[in-house]
Amino acid sequence: MCGIIGYIGSKNAVPLVINGLRNLEYRGYDSAGIAAVVDGKLIVKKDVGKLDEVFSKVDISNLKSNVAIGHTRWATHGKVTKENAHPHTDCKGEIAIVHNGIIENYQELKKELESKGHIFRSETDSEVIAHLIEEGMKTKNFVDAFNEMIKKIVGSYAIVAINKDGKEMIGARKDSPLVVGISEDGYFIASDVPSFLDETKKVIYLYDGDVVVVNKKIVIYHDGKPVERDIDSIEWDAEQAKKGVFKHFMLKEISEQADVIKRAIMQDDKIINEIANEIKKSKGVFFVGCGTAYHACLEGSYIFSKVANMHVNVTYAHEFPNYVHFLTPESLVIAVSQSGETADTLEAIRAAKAKGAKVISIVNVAGSTLVRESDKVLLQHAGPEICVLSTKSYTSQLAVLTLLAYSLAGRLEEGKSKLKELIRYIYYLTSRNTRDYIRKLAEKLKDVKDIYIIGRDLQYPTALEAALKIKEVSYIHAEGFAGGELKHGNIALIEEGTPCIVFTSKENEKEIISNAAELKARGAYIIGVGPRNNEVFDFFIKVREAEEANSIVQIIPIQILAYQLAILRGLDPDKPRNLAKSVTVK
Repeated sequence: MCGIIGYIGSKNAVPLVINGLRNLEYRGYDSAGIAAVVDGKLIVKKDVGKLDEVFSKVDISNLKSNVAIGHTRWATHGKVTKENAHPHTDCKGEIAIVHNGIIENYQELKKELESKGHIFRSETDSEVIAHLIEEGMKTKNFVDAFNEMIKKIVGSYAIVAINKDGKEMIGARKDSPLVVGISEDGYFIASDVPSFLDETKKVIYLYDGDVVVVNKKIVIYHDGKPVERDIDSIEWDAEQAKKGVFKHFMLKEISEQADVIKRAIMQDDKIINEIANEIKKSKGVFFVGCGTAYHACLEGSYIFSKVANMHVNVTYAHEFPNYVHFLTPESLVIAVSQSGETADTLEAIRAAKAKGAKVISIVNVAGSTLVRESDKVLLQHAGPEICVLSTKSYTSQLAVLTLLAYSLAGRLEEGKSKLKELIRYIYYLTSRNTRDYIRKLAEKLKDVKDIYIIGRDLQYPTALEAALKIKEVSYIHAEGFAGGELKHGNIALIEEGTPCIVFTSKENEKEIISNAAELKARGAYIIGVGPRNNEVFDFFIKVREAEEANSIVQIIPIQILAYQLAILRGLDPDKPRNLAKSVTVK
C-alpha cells in the first residue's frame, strides 16, 4: 500500500527521503508529500500526483534538514486531494505524521478532539494521530505523548512522527510493516527495505506492538519496556532493486525467471525435507494465499495430487477464517505470500494458530511479519520484486511447491532435475525474439474488450493466473475457465472474433482441443499455448512439454503478452491503477 520513509542524521534528510519515496513508487500511490524541520519550523510540502508532478508544483530546492519524513498515499479514507495527502499536522503545524493502515475508531476520536477545539483539515483517519499527540503534549513530552496516542487508537498502523524540535523521530507498527535502517551517518524508518538500500543494508525488522525512538541512537519499546531486536543484513543490493537496462521493472523481473528457478533449485535439501516431513505428519493440510499466491496454492494442490498422491485443501486467505472449525493441533496451514505482509494472509495464520494448528510459510521477504509468526519458513529467494504485478515470485512459488511435492514422494533429486531442464528454455521464452513474436499478438488484441482463457488439469490455475495478469495491467477484461466448464454457461460469452487463449499439454490435449473447437465454431479467435500446434489455432505460441512444471513455463508468454498490451495501450506496467504491491489493510 502506501510508502513511508523517514531519516534523521548528519546528512541532508530531504534528498534521502525523496529518493526513498522513488524507491517505494512500486507500492502504488496517488499523492505524495514530505515534512522537514528547518530552523526550528516544520515545513510540509505535498500534493496530488506522481512524485515528479508533486515536486514540480511545490518548491523543495531550499529545504535542508537533518530530519524529514515522506509518504506516498494510496487513498482509503478521503478522496484524492492535496488536503488528504500526507504528511498530516496538528493544529499549530508543529507535529507531522505519516501513516499506513486504518484507524478504526477515528470518528469517535475526531469528535472528542473537535470538542476540545482541534481543527481538522482533511477527511482522513490518519490526521487524528497528529492531533492526539498535540493533545498529549499539553502535559507530556513528545515521546510520552506519542505513546499515549498509541494506547488510544484502534486498528492497523505503521506510523512515523516528528515535531518542530527535530530531536527525535518516532515510529510504531501494528499489522502494517515498518523497518529501521542503520547507516553510518544516521537512521531510517520505512515501510520497506528498498527505500534505503542505496544507503545501507543493515536493517531491524520491528515487531507488532513495537515503538522505536531514534535520535543519536535507537531505542525500541514493547509494552512500555525497552527490548533488543536483531540487526539483519539484506542479501539484495541496490542494483537488484533497480531497472538496469530494462525500461520497466515488469520486463526486468519477467526476464529474471531463469535465475529465479536456479535459486529455487539451490534450496537447502534439509529444510525441504523437514517441511515435507511436517506435511506427512499432519492430519489436514491447507494452502492459503491471495491473488497470484492463491493461484500458486491451487496449482500446488494439483502438483501434490499428481506427484505425491496427497490431497490438500486450498482457500483464499480472506475466506479461511470460515474453515477454522475444521482445525486441530494436528492441522497444518501453509501460507504463500511474496511480501509476507498481506493483511488477509496474516489474519488467516493467526486464526490457525489460535486453534493450535502449525503454520509454515513460503515467502520471499526475510524478516517479514509472516516469517516471524510462522513455525517454519521456506524462503523463495526470488530477489526484490518491485513491479506491482507478481511475475517471478509466482514461478518461484511454483518451483518451491514442486520441490516439496517431489520430496513428499521421496524423489527430491528427480524434482530438481525436472526444474533444471526448464532453465535453458526459460531463457528462450524471455528472449527478445520471443518478446517480438508475442508483440505481434498484442497488436491484434490491444483494442479488444474481452479475452477468455481456458485450461484443464494443471492448466486451469494457469488460466486463472493468465487472466489476472492481463486484466490487472492492460485493463482488458479477462476471465479464466476450466475447459470443461464452457458448456455449463460460459460459452454464451463467445462472439465473432472473441480472443480465446487455450493452454494445452500432452496429458489433456485431446479434451482441450475439443473445447477450443467448440469456441472456434462460435467465431472465437483461438490462441494456442503448448507443445504442439493444431489446425484449430489462429495464433500459436510454442512452449515445450514440462509435465508437472508446465505452468512455470506456460505462464511466461502470457506475462509478456500482458506487458506488451499495457505498453501498446499507453499504460505504465509497473504501477497499474488502483493497485498496490502489498495489500496491508483488509
